[in-house]
Amino acid sequence: METAVICLIAVLLDHALGEPRRWHPVVGFGNLAARIEQRLNHPPRLMAKGILGLCLLTVPFLTIAWLAIQGLPDVLVWLAEAIVLWSAISLRGLAEHGRAVASPLASADLDGAREAVGRIVSRNPSTLSDTEVATAATESMLENGADAVFASLFWFVVAGLPGVLLHRMVNTLDAMWGYRNARFLYFGRFAARLDDVMGWIPARLTAATYALAGKTALAWRCWQAQGHQWESPNAGPVMAAGAGALGVTLGGPAPYSEGMRQRPVLGEGPVATPVSINAAIKLVYKGVSLWLLLLFIMALLSVL
Repeated sequence: METAVICLIAVLLDHALGEPRRWHPVVGFGNLAARIEQRLNHPPRLMAKGILGLCLLTVPFLTIAWLAIQGLPDVLVWLAEAIVLWSAISLRGLAEHGRAVASPLASADLDGAREAVGRIVSRNPSTLSDTEVATAATESMLENGADAVFASLFWFVVAGLPGVLLHRMVNTLDAMWGYRNARFLYFGRFAARLDDVMGWIPARLTAATYALAGKTALAWRCWQAQGHQWESPNAGPVMAAGAGALGVTLGGPAPYSEGMRQRPVLGEGPVATPVSINAAIKLVYKGVSLWLLLLFIMALLSVL
């Protein structure tokens, strides 16, 4: 029951306060990771250096967090866990970023929508059409729902404070180091693979959640037929199931800094619009509600 209550408190804190505006721990960790990378990632570029960097960044924080809660009263431990989980999830922030794209796009302010979508996706926004902007934002809502919300909840339920901390740190390092270019191909490989491993089960649970919360049969069919075609083994099932759950077509060609990237088509139905961005946000919220409900049901069954 304590786990379910802590998850509920963290979600409520996120709903009421959003992400920490100052001294965000993920931002601070990212700044430290950038410094470590600059010190270690120089020729010869070896995967061993990336492993060392990851260990230097994660082991001290995990050790400090574990030592800090030793001997504390249970209430203070639960409070600390709720605060850490709140800082790890980003449900309200996800919705705010999505609506910041949907609102100007719905008002025919394409430049404003491009500027907003450029804050949440890595593709080049300056050449995106209104449909491509809506596609990028909808995909971001679905994929980041898995990474920034459901995976954090999963790892907290499975492994408590160390689990959610490790996942958030590894996921951040993957976002910073997981590029397949000359600079990060070897240095970031271990972080990227570890993120894939830690995200494998949460991604498929997220895909199943999207299917249950949306157009179930279509979501399942798209997941099975299209999920494996995507470059990322975890983003593929999530976005295919999410696109099917929304009844919208995502994927397809998209411009990135290195040029046009040909991507598989995901989902089925009309192209993305501002409506699909807001629908993706609602889908993530419905999924979180389902998870919380399931956690409380499991907790009640365990005490009967």
